Amino acid sequence: MEMKGKYLVTVILLVGTLSVGMCSNGWIRAHATYYGVNDSPASLGGACGYDNPYHAGFGAHTAALSGALFRNGESCGGCYQVRCDYWADPKWCLRGAAVTVTATNFCPSNNNGGWCNLPRHHFDMSMPAFFRIARRGNEGIVPVFYRRVGCKRRGGVRFTMRGQGNFNMVILSNVGGSGAVKAVAVRGSRGKTWRQMTRNWGANWQSSGDLRGQRLSFRVTLLDRKTMTFLNVVPSSWWFGQTFSGRGQFL
Repeated sequence: MEMKGKYLVTVILLVGTLSVGMCSNGWIRAHATYYGVNDSPASLGGACGYDNPYHAGFGAHTAALSGALFRNGESCGGCYQVRCDYWADPKWCLRGAAVTVTATNFCPSNNNGGWCNLPRHHFDMSMPAFFRIARRGNEGIVPVFYRRVGCKRRGGVRFTMRGQGNFNMVILSNVGGSGAVKAVAVRGSRGKTWRQMTRNWGANWQSSGDLRGQRLSFRVTLLDRKTMTFLNVVPSSWWFGQTFSGRGQFL
């Protein structure tokens, strides 16, 4: 009888530990809400600068991240697998459900009752993504677990040319792998050296110097430190406002 009692206590303790959402295998605790019913994911490029997440290759499963996750745009284009914490909220969470979302926007502080304030980890998700993990009828906040995952994209990386004159700006989208871009360099066909670009805002990268009339190559380093080179991905006939795509070679 004493041995049975000891085993019973052990089981209760383990179940109690799991019920409060103990993180394992890289999962991190957070919370999630969703965009208002009148907000179409197609119109919510937001603080990353994607004019249309659909055109950028991200589809309907997108999210705005709290400051702790957004990191001044460093996470733009990154992918997160999110699942509702059923043991913490069985009323509203779908058991065993998970969804992968792409970071396309920033959830500012003092929004959603302060859930996006530092140092909280929060996902303000598109409605289609949110209701993959939560029951309909829920208008509030659900506890979730999340982890960074690789992004699966179709087609090549897209380079949208912006700026004017000697001010060059390019926005990168549909990036696979880690999805989030750490550094970008550009090289015109009239030069031999790479020009390091700087992050202007979100997923927009800028450089100075007149590159018009030249074929453009890009060297892109992702957040996981992997680097790809896109040689002559932009033709010499390019102009501001145009988008080009290509598949890079890993260095």
